[in-house]
Parts: sequence; C-alpha cells; structure tokens
Amino acid sequence: MTSSMIKDFPEDFDTLILHANIATFSEQYGFDRALAVANAEPSESSKPHSPYGQIIDGALTIKEGKISWIGDSQSALNSTAYHHAIMQPDADDKIIYANRQWLLPGLIDCHTHLVYGGNRSNEFEARLQGVSYKQIADNGGGIVATVTATREADFDTLYAQTERRLQALLAEGVTTIEIKSGYGLDLDTERKMLQVARQLGEDYNITVKTTYLAAHALPTEYKDKENGSDEYIDAVCEWLPILHNEGLVDAVDGFVENIGFTTEQMRKVFDVAKSLNLPVKLHAEQLSDMDGSGLVADYNGLSSDHLEYLSEQNVQKMAEHDVVAVLLPGAFYTLKETQLPPMDALYKHNVAIALSTDCNPGTSPLTSLLMTLNMGCTLFSMTPEQALAGITTHAAKALGLDNKGRLEIGLDADLTLWDIERPADLAYQMGLNPIEMIVINGQVKSTNLA
Repeated sequence: MTSSMIKDFPEDFDTLILHANIATFSEQYGFDRALAVANAEPSESSKPHSPYGQIIDGALTIKEGKISWIGDSQSALNSTAYHHAIMQPDADDKIIYANRQWLLPGLIDCHTHLVYGGNRSNEFEARLQGVSYKQIADNGGGIVATVTATREADFDTLYAQTERRLQALLAEGVTTIEIKSGYGLDLDTERKMLQVARQLGEDYNITVKTTYLAAHALPTEYKDKENGSDEYIDAVCEWLPILHNEGLVDAVDGFVENIGFTTEQMRKVFDVAKSLNLPVKLHAEQLSDMDGSGLVADYNGLSSDHLEYLSEQNVQKMAEHDVVAVLLPGAFYTLKETQLPPMDALYKHNVAIALSTDCNPGTSPLTSLLMTLNMGCTLFSMTPEQALAGITTHAAKALGLDNKGRLEIGLDADLTLWDIERPADLAYQMGLNPIEMIVINGQVKSTNLA
C-alpha cells in the first residue's frame, strides 16, 4: 500500500477495527482483477499485485454504515482520535482489536432458489437406488413436486422453511443474497415467494435482491395445450409488470435449455424487463449449447449462470458486454456432471467469474457458501483467490451492486472477520466455520472476540 492510498485518519468514527489482516479485494490496494481471473502474470500496465488486495496489520473505521478509512494500524494508534476514543465510556463498543485475524468483505450468495416448499430427499434416495429422473417426474416428482408444495404452503409456512436455510448461510458470513421465484409458476405463488424473500431481508436487515424466475419450467396446466409453452410465456410477460409495480422484482431470470424455454421465448420476457428498466440474467448452457449466454449479452445482462456447455464464441460475447459468469459447483456435484465449464476460455477473455450455492431442492440442496468455495477449487481448479473473489467482488458485480463486495472507503460496511492463518483457509477447510465477527451496514451482528 503506497502512501498515496493512505488518507488522513478521521476525527470521528462509530467503529474502529485494529490489528486486522485485511483482504480488500480492491484494486486500490493491489488486488489485480485480471490476475485473479486469468491466473496469469501481471500485465505491464497493472499496479503491483497484492494477493487478495491484502493489508497486513491494517485498520479500518466505520461511520454511519460506511467504511470511512482504511490504513495501517500504527497510523490509527498514533492519531488523536484514537487516544480520545479510548478514554470514553463506550470505548469497548467502538474499538475492536482483531488480533491479526483476517477481515474480508461480507460474503455474497448471488444465485439461490432459497424460497421453496416441501422436501425432495425421497427423490435423492430413489435416484441412489437406480430410479431415473424421468420415472420420478412421471410419478409427480421433480420440479412438479416442489411447485405443488410451494403453492400449497401459506406465507408463514414458506417463511419458516426458508428461514432455516437463510440462517445457515448467514452463520457463514453471508451479508447479501439473491433469491429467485420460480416454484410458483402462477401469479399468486410467484408473488408469495417474492414477498417471503423481501420479508426475510427486512427481518434480518440484510440485502436481499429478488429475481423473477417465472420462466423456470412449464407448469402442468399448460403442458397439454397445443401452444402451451408460448401461452405460458405470454402469461409470464403479463405478470412481470404487476409484480414489478408491487416493488417485488429487482431482476429477471429464465431457463433456456432443451428442457426449458427457447431463446426466442426468453427474448419476449427480456423485452418486457427492458421496458421496465430491469436487469436480466439467465440459466444457460447447463445441459446443452442454446446460445443463452449470447442472448444475455445482447441485453447487456448481469450474468449467465451454470455454463458447462458454453461456447468460446459466447464467452467472447460475454466479455464484450461485461456479463459475469456465475458457476454453480453444487449442482455440478449433485448431478455428477462431467462436462466442465470452459475455464480456459473464461480466463483467456478475462470474464469475471462468480460462485454461488444455487441452493434449491432438486439439484443443489446446498446451504454453505464455504463448501461452495472448496468445490470451486476442487471441481473447477480455481485458485483460492479466484474463488474468494467469486463470492465477494465478482458476486457483487453479478448482482449489479457497486457498493458491496470490496473493502474501500465509501462502500457499505459489510464485513466478516475470520480466525484463519490466510484467506486460502476458507477454501481449504471443509466443515469448519472459523468466523469470529459479522458486520452488516456498520452494525456488529455477532462476535466471538473478548
């Protein structure tokens, strides 16, 4: 960290964190985004690379929910503001001594189906005993089972089931989460799902970005109609302005696949989203290459997600339109996939790569973003720095959030403190949660520090 990066220590602060090793994931402090993405040598034009944008024995202040200063601990200790603060009765509340533990941005889970009714562990058991997915679907299982259970659940039941999953993610340092609809497939249930997501965000005082995913699957009531798929897409387009006007939609998603919808059908939905100034994203290239990622790029979308069958042509198109690649190793693992996402092409074209749990009842019943880190490294050969960037700065980018995912002056004070030797421990360890403190919008939510 050069002297030009160090600002004068503030005269006043709400919270001061001292003696922390800080992983900022900020280019201002030496994080090389291109290097983290491409796993290559730093370019001549790049600033000197500091892994994770790290500051050893750093300090950080928070004022009114924002990061107000970042620097070295000695500068803070030498300030008159610090000496004044330690004399005040509330000094123990205002000053946190991190003991060289690692301070990171709050974690971001940028692709989840967290709100759903029912339980499909019976299908998991059946598949292990040799029952095919088609047989399960023919017997009323699969997504139909989840849709039925979600439609039948009232708001309180759906809230309670979802809350347990959310709490598991929050306990691992998640401070921002995306939650999709898509298990209602009718107006009332899609609304109910989005309302539950909004309420959870309010009750837990976290950032919840809601995504409208009615174009997820064809509901049973449309399957026997001659033009049922097109009729349903028309309904999806009709519902979107209604739910948007109710303040329930932050973005629009869909499923373009040979078992989902076509690019032509999704273009209709995206046109409505565009008319409402809503950003778009897409489940694409999970099972086959249908140019879904190219469609997202055409609309300057936020992200294209899954991507096992993504072509290099569309990788390049994503790069040109700054579309984030969201990889979902939980689904890859659960489905025992063998077709890897085109990692080399993503690196070659410098596409930002995010990771997420894809928490859902059928293909990724995963409520651990820390395990997702490990999967990203072991299954997709990402480095720990790439994986951690994928659940911080790149995940924020996938949600269109420029005020989160990095530790910089002026950004939201969403922070996590970890009892680890180095950031790579978070991707290396499995089943251990070494979190010590969570700060959301400047408010300390939990701490194990004395």
